[in-house]
Amino acid sequence: MPNNPMTTAQALHLEQTHGAQNYHPIPVVISRAHGCSVWDPEGREYLDFLSAYSAVNQGHTHPRLVKVITEQASTLTLTSRAFYNDKLGLYCETMCRIFGYDRLLPMNTGVEAAETSVKLARRWAYEVKGVEADKAEVIFPEGNFWGRSLGAISASSDPESRGGFGPFVPGMRHVPYNDLQALEEALQNPRVAAFMVEPVQGEAGVVLPDPGYLQGVRQLCTRYQVLMIADEIQTGLGRTGALLACDHEGVRPDLLVLAKALGGGMLPVSAVLGSDEVMLRIRPGQHGSTFGGNPLACAVAMEAVQIILDEDLATHAANRGEQLHRGLMELVTAFPVLQATRGKGLLRALVFGDEGSETAWDFCMLLKDHGLLAKPTHGHIVRLAPPLVINEQQTQQAIEILGKCLSQLPIQG
Repeated sequence: MPNNPMTTAQALHLEQTHGAQNYHPIPVVISRAHGCSVWDPEGREYLDFLSAYSAVNQGHTHPRLVKVITEQASTLTLTSRAFYNDKLGLYCETMCRIFGYDRLLPMNTGVEAAETSVKLARRWAYEVKGVEADKAEVIFPEGNFWGRSLGAISASSDPESRGGFGPFVPGMRHVPYNDLQALEEALQNPRVAAFMVEPVQGEAGVVLPDPGYLQGVRQLCTRYQVLMIADEIQTGLGRTGALLACDHEGVRPDLLVLAKALGGGMLPVSAVLGSDEVMLRIRPGQHGSTFGGNPLACAVAMEAVQIILDEDLATHAANRGEQLHRGLMELVTAFPVLQATRGKGLLRALVFGDEGSETAWDFCMLLKDHGLLAKPTHGHIVRLAPPLVINEQQTQQAIEILGKCLSQLPIQG
């Protein structure tokens, strides 16, 4: 491996000295990656069990993606939407065909796409449902997370996300997650335009609803003429053992929000897909993005999705996820400090019993020292989400590392 001129200590010092301190990373520096493995500047290898928050489902530096991004970058990268390019139309057609929608609106990041879906829903409510101007409301489950823009934190129920950033965007209401009765009561308000829901709440700690919840959401939204928006930014593109997490219940949302793995870990790509009735409500000049739909992003996104289909990574995630689940269940039984494990496919979590403590952080620091990278969500939950290309041997290795680190925690319940 060629020598890296930047050491771990130097990289940490520079970022801590000159970077805005809006993140609290695990103190490891990654300088190289491939598949499920990453390396620091000194050559230490780690198993990646975060996948950039599920943005690297295809594995790091997938050779097909490297080839596509290199070829496209040497040909055409950006035109803006002031002109047509020869990739955007093909990208829209390909994605609409794969996911079964009429149209696609391209954006860059997940928060942009989620916010776009809210704008679309509001406009639809005024023009189709007949909601009074500027009175439309969008309902969100408690515990939702789709970013940290002002729109996203206005929709959040997390005091840490909201504190000190008001005033907030009006017209955003909460109901408990996994509560169809509460949702029905909220949807009876004729001003409601949409309900945005994560099929599995990721940042909340890999929280799964009861079986049938998504079907119930779909039925209620149809009954009360409300758009169902599925936030599949983290759960989509194979992560939960199906192409979309909604597929587990055969549910088709009115608006589908995709991002993260849509860019294959190469660059930010996001999209909103929907019907003509909804998508054509926004007209030229009313929404856009300089980089949204750029040729480089379109080429990468098409290849990123095709890799998931060609390599059947959803099935692979289901199989390796079951192996991981069995191992995690054994750990929960063996270590009283653990309260539970939960998840679907290769989106899993270990839940420690001491809510409000820093046990999850301490555990992730131990994991780092033993060659596995994960990150807490809240103080007592560790999310486990390796690239979908992880093999059986690597999965078993991870289970063994998890067990070894649990045995070294200073407090065992």
